[in-house]
Amino acid sequence: MARAIHHWDLWVSDPEVAADEWGWLLGELGWAADGTSWVADDGTYVFLERSPDQVDAPYDRMRPGVNHLALTVEDRALLDRVRAESSAHGWHEMFADRYPHAGGDDHTALYLENSEGFEVELVVGD
Repeated sequence: MARAIHHWDLWVSDPEVAADEWGWLLGELGWAADGTSWVADDGTYVFLERSPDQVDAPYDRMRPGVNHLALTVEDRALLDRVRAESSAHGWHEMFADRYPHAGGDDHTALYLENSEGFEVELVVGD
């Protein structure tokens, strides 16, 4: 089966901070580090960079563009572990009062936001 997403480039304000935050999260999900990128088992990869072409304005997921990224996790135990450890790695839990069903009763997920305001939804199963 071909992968659904080939890759994505994530432009960041501070590459070192982003590498710590994203590197920890993607590592917990089983993605392998490869310099300034991380690769999933299916070959999908994410590349973090501070581009000379980017505009120095804060990211706002509420504006037109990408709102958040949703990634699949193996099971609830991994979701719980990521939740417990996320704040020590620069991530803030969103909708904590409704964990793990903030997306609805039949949707088991964790919603996190990093220091730049990027939201990641971690979903158990498919």
